[in-house]
Amino acid sequence: MTGRLLVIGTGPGNPDQMTPQAQAAAAQATDFFGYGPYLDRIALSDGQARHASDNREELARARAALTMAASGRTVAVVSGGDPGVFAMAAAVCEAIEDGPPEWRSVELDIVPGVTAMLAVAARAGAPLGHDFCAISLSDNLKPWDLIQRRLEAAASAGFVIALYNPISRARPWQLGKAFEILRAVLPASTPVIFGRAAGRPDERIAVYALSDADPGKADMATCVIIGSPETRVIEREGHAPLVYSPRFAEPAR
Repeated sequence: MTGRLLVIGTGPGNPDQMTPQAQAAAAQATDFFGYGPYLDRIALSDGQARHASDNREELARARAALTMAASGRTVAVVSGGDPGVFAMAAAVCEAIEDGPPEWRSVELDIVPGVTAMLAVAARAGAPLGHDFCAISLSDNLKPWDLIQRRLEAAASAGFVIALYNPISRARPWQLGKAFEILRAVLPASTPVIFGRAAGRPDERIAVYALSDADPGKADMATCVIIGSPETRVIEREGHAPLVYSPRFAEPAR
């Protein structure tokens, strides 16, 4: 007997930013697996069961959800943001690849969502208006020297860079080191956006020049966006500045 596994994202945290498709998928599930604070964003109805786990137990969570789905139930795995961006969809696929044959028979539906960098970018203007990339600063699953090489390459290539997982108690130094790496490549005036809890009541959006960017302004709820040399800031009296990356790129010199 084969069931169904839904992998859904709640968006950045504001209920309005959870897509109708994700809300409809959540209404179909009997069981929900996820990190507790993400499950808190979904109002479960009678008959829907919650299975919370620590944020660092992604693969174990995916396996537990697949085991239940393979028994014939309709199961939801919940992420914040978009489940395919540094979130649970990859863990589910990894579990399926390495797991028993019956997991490959489970009907799988990965539902896209609004990821943090899109919410932060919208609040700041249009910093992702031209080529950009996303890099996680967490070295739990990849070495720091690889992160450093990717930061250098992305900045040298002119990408706007969105940084996920910028800082934590276990690794308080990495965002500061990332800024050092980027300052060696980018102009001091390059805008840096600190976007915390975009769309939620405790939202905090701030823009600094790269030369003045303070890693202490970030926590794990922050997405940091570093502009390219072409990213611009439009000052507006009585309003927050607009940060945008032009739709065109300057020719190489």
